[in-house]
Amino acid sequence: MFKSKKLKAFLITLSLSLVSAKSVHAASYTVTYGDSLYQIGKLFNTSANIIMQNNGLSSSNIYPGQVLNISAKTYTVQAGDSLYLIAQKYGVSLSSLRQANNKWDNLIYPGQSLNIPGTASSTATQPSKPTVSKSVIPYTASDVDLLARLITAEAQGAPYTAKVAVGAVVINRVQDSRFPKSINDVIYQKDGGYYQFSPVLNGWINKPATQDSIKAAYEALNGADPTNGALYYFDDSTTNSWLWSKTVALRVDNMVFSYYN
Repeated sequence: MFKSKKLKAFLITLSLSLVSAKSVHAASYTVTYGDSLYQIGKLFNTSANIIMQNNGLSSSNIYPGQVLNISAKTYTVQAGDSLYLIAQKYGVSLSSLRQANNKWDNLIYPGQSLNIPGTASSTATQPSKPTVSKSVIPYTASDVDLLARLITAEAQGAPYTAKVAVGAVVINRVQDSRFPKSINDVIYQKDGGYYQFSPVLNGWINKPATQDSIKAAYEALNGADPTNGALYYFDDSTTNSWLWSKTVALRVDNMVFSYYN
């Protein structure tokens, strides 16, 4: 009788320990702007061909909102968890955990299922550890929020590339000796009595950021720069000859990004 109770208690403990960490299986990943099968495969330690096979795809074309079956380990959120702690638990970067779940805020809840990146191989006893993305400049949570709000104000409705590019311009200015040295100071800078960014003047900077803009802010902070170093952007309807005198780095729809010269 004693042995039976011990065995029962052991089995209950074992089952509870398995609740939060499930083995590799078909998880769901929702495609977002800028994704490719190659990038998704790299994130989950698999290949584009395998993803195509698992989803019955005849080509590598994917679209935002499409749900793909991905072989990945999942984790069920427990009380007291945070994305940072979960990333530490599995030895992955916080950035890759966010990407694997399209999760660009910090709100999680007990019972929520999260994909763990870099764990597609069923023979691995430990999750593989991808290269940790390092930010190109120091930043705080308030910096991310401010940058994302600027991106929302300036590029809402524009392609995702334009959102990342707006973020990159701010980061490039922080890194350039001719501009202030923080995200806050760059965005709120006045030159000749005029704000550098119109959303600060018209109040749009105070509107909440969209999820796409938050993601774009993180990408820019991690070094993504579609402009390759631009320091300005403007609408192509402007008649400002000084702006048009700059070398154009990138055009996305009606947005023009340019260098300092």
